[in-house]
Amino acid sequence: MHRHALKAALLSSMKLATAMYTAAALLLAPAVGLAHERNEKPELPPNNPPNQTTFTFPLTVSPGAKACLKDAEGVVIDHTFGNVENLQVVVHNLPPNTDFVLFIIQVPNAPFGLAWYNGDILTDDFGTGVINVVGRFNIGTFIVSLGAVPSPDVFPAPPAVLAQSKTGAVTNGPVQIYHLGIWFNSPDDAVKAGCPGTATTFTSNHDAGIQVLNTATFPDDAGPLFNVP
Repeated sequence: MHRHALKAALLSSMKLATAMYTAAALLLAPAVGLAHERNEKPELPPNNPPNQTTFTFPLTVSPGAKACLKDAEGVVIDHTFGNVENLQVVVHNLPPNTDFVLFIIQVPNAPFGLAWYNGDILTDDFGTGVINVVGRFNIGTFIVSLGAVPSPDVFPAPPAVLAQSKTGAVTNGPVQIYHLGIWFNSPDDAVKAGCPGTATTFTSNHDAGIQVLNTATFPDDAGPLFNVP
């Protein structure tokens, strides 16, 4: 398939997935996500620690995006089934028809610490996007690297912002990661939205834009996933 035709097909598939996730969000979480008016802040249902199975929390605008995306917002619904969690992320007031990327991170703001790529969020014509991810998103979420081998050089720098690791990124032990961050998938998309065109490594080809939303309303060492048993 021609490269442009392939890109068009991929975007069409992502839009269909977004529409399906949006419909699911309306059914599963009408109180927080898409039932509220466009200009109203979503109401979060009450959390009931310590034995809750669902923990709901907000996403707030990142420092670097406050001047260009001051009305952006998001809601996260983290539901545990005991052996696995479903993480539903709903974002609003972002640039329409734009690709964003979701990471679980160590701290909400720069330098972010260790990070785990979880997927893409494509906004609709109104700047709303939804993703559902199944995995471990609770007090036990962590990263560990014992430095086995260098990373294969799949995405060379440039155009990647950073070169692939030559050491396997050795850590001294397991590192708990409890925060969320959302980035522009590309610097070009950020510039189109009137935001800085700073390139970062937070996407699959390691050439992303700036962070737009995060969980900085929680302490650096106790992000929201810490509250899910």
